[in-house]
Amino acid sequence: MYRQTLHIVIATLLVVSAAACKPRQPKVTTTPDPATTTKPVETVRAEPKPLPPPPTTPPPVKVEEAPVVRPPEDAVASSALDDLNRSGLLKPAFFPVDSHELDDQGRMIVSANAEVLKKYATWMITVEGHADERGTAEYNLALGDKRANAAKTYLVSLGVSPDRLKVISYGKEFPFDPGHDESAWSKNRRAHFVITAK
Repeated sequence: MYRQTLHIVIATLLVVSAAACKPRQPKVTTTPDPATTTKPVETVRAEPKPLPPPPTTPPPVKVEEAPVVRPPEDAVASSALDDLNRSGLLKPAFFPVDSHELDDQGRMIVSANAEVLKKYATWMITVEGHADERGTAEYNLALGDKRANAAKTYLVSLGVSPDRLKVISYGKEFPFDPGHDESAWSKNRRAHFVITAK
């Protein structure tokens, strides 16, 4: 019996030692790949968002009114008619003897007058035609009329409205210079510009 027990003990020890000598498999743990791992979808019940409060009207902003700044008044525009006509703002155009044709100097003067008239677009003008003392009264009245109309026509060609222009001839009745020589006569053969209304 002793022998039999010994055999059982030896056999048990062999089995235990064989089991102990058997190589162990390493334990492998894997980390799941986040790209391939699907998470369970959680169902979340959305809470209703509260409605925004109704818009309120902001209080009115008090705006300080800026003082009205007016440009300085044009001294020319505010002048009296007599002062304007005495100022020489509109220059006379002079003509050669027995002619109603504007020469270069005359056209230059009428052009300058046209610029003034465009600036003061409400002014009404009378173009007076004048002659020197030589010749008959009838001849000088006709020549004065032609000179006044020549100046008017040139003003209109430069853009001045014909509605603003009136013509009159005084012939030799109102000379600039009362002398009786060419120096005086050259000043009297003219188209004279008079501002009659603003």
